[in-house]
Amino acid sequence: MRAARIISYRAPLDLTNVPDPDCPPDGVVVKVLACGVCRSDWHSWTGTDPDVHLPHIPGHEYCGEVVAAGPLVSRWRPSDLVIAPFILACGTCPACAAGQQTTCPTQAIPGFTQPGAFAELVAVPHADANLARLPEGMDPALAASLGCRVTTAWHALTGRAALQPGEWLAIFGGGGVGLSAMLLARALGARTILVDVVDEKLAHARALGADATFNASATDAPAAIRALTGGGAHVAVEALGIEATTVGALKSLRKLGRMVQIGMPAGRHTQMSLPMDAVYSGQLAIFGTRGMPAWRYPGLLSLIEAGRVDLSPLISRRVRLSAASAELAAFDGPTPPGVAVITDFAG
Repeated sequence: MRAARIISYRAPLDLTNVPDPDCPPDGVVVKVLACGVCRSDWHSWTGTDPDVHLPHIPGHEYCGEVVAAGPLVSRWRPSDLVIAPFILACGTCPACAAGQQTTCPTQAIPGFTQPGAFAELVAVPHADANLARLPEGMDPALAASLGCRVTTAWHALTGRAALQPGEWLAIFGGGGVGLSAMLLARALGARTILVDVVDEKLAHARALGADATFNASATDAPAAIRALTGGGAHVAVEALGIEATTVGALKSLRKLGRMVQIGMPAGRHTQMSLPMDAVYSGQLAIFGTRGMPAWRYPGLLSLIEAGRVDLSPLISRRVRLSAASAELAAFDGPTPPGVAVITDFAG
């Protein structure tokens, strides 16, 4: 099969032919129809993720068609169109039994702990516990974009912070996950504020319905948010994984506010200096979040099918597999609005 591999950190991906993946006894092999290019893939490409060992195929936001199923699989057959969370749980441990698959101690993560989906085929273990069926007619590029950014944002807002209609949500970082959080929050009836340092991203957010935007390089965003909302946001989302935006998110909250850390801290950002006086005096709650369990997919997919949220503006570029290197390198600096999705795996 055709695949793009990291063979050296921060170097162009190696576009080559590699053996097809073996089908796990309790898993499936999926023909990849689309795969998103995510900032988390950039962490693999830069060498800041300790799970990645070279050579390695990145890619964890994917959907596709089942082409082979193991003998222990009961729910899926060849030709089924499916999507999977990027955290593949075992389905049998106490955490999985409690519905907390994202904390499964033996989880597998395509693109990190196992070969990913920058390839024509990807193996998915524990298929009965991890796959969800794609709604009929859903654009594969849109489905792939759900795999990390949208699902993580949905779980952060509904499963962690319990965002309510009418509340103010402040989003720090206008990339794919930040934009996803804004669109989903609007569908939930919340009021949204997006903070970034790229005017193009702020304009894009306003065009998609953000109630307010602030450029953090030109204004004191937390102070502006507190003034606009009469005391601060009820919920803040950190969507980059860096200290500056985490501090900003905490300082933007009103008393008893909730902050969700969506962005993945890596490298030097694994250690941060945070305003714990604001946490203490404001009696703030800080939530970590990572991914979304597969059992929560139907609710999100139903929201999309019912037309309550249009996520198609997330996709700004449909690219060939050969263009993945350039998309990864772009994360070194400010990126344009929207996300890139690989839809052509032959070129």
